[in-house]
Amino acid sequence: MTGPSPVDRGKAGSKIHLLADQAGLPLAVAISAANTHDSHGLKPLVKAIPKIRSRRGPRRGKPSKLHADKGYDYDQLRCWLRQQGITPRIARKGIDSSERLGRYRWMVERSLAWLSGYRRLTTRYERRADLFSAFLTLAAALTCYKKLAT
Repeated sequence: MTGPSPVDRGKAGSKIHLLADQAGLPLAVAISAANTHDSHGLKPLVKAIPKIRSRRGPRRGKPSKLHADKGYDYDQLRCWLRQQGITPRIARKGIDSSERLGRYRWMVERSLAWLSGYRRLTTRYERRADLFSAFLTLAAALTCYKKLAT
């Protein structure tokens, strides 16, 4: 899961992909190699969304809208999201400004900041991807517990 980052010129690294709800609580987390495109990490995240429990009516398995940054601007992803019944709100490269769509994406950035508060995730000490993914999932669960308890 780790590979050389194209930005760091040969330095190994990994990306954290995060799917959060409106309050910024992490719903699904995943990791990928730093040298892969962001668009490859979206499908596993959407498939990993747990059933959302509501007080009334049927359970909703998927969100109605999905906000993402320009790294996920890919026509096949937009088509796939529409087939899943999700309206994509993804900034288009060179067309949409980040200011207009950034009104909603700051919650994901805040969630990533919450996760980076855990020492185990700021520097990757584990060589195995499954261990790092387990710590990431544990940190997401602890973050949800802390935010829902207050």
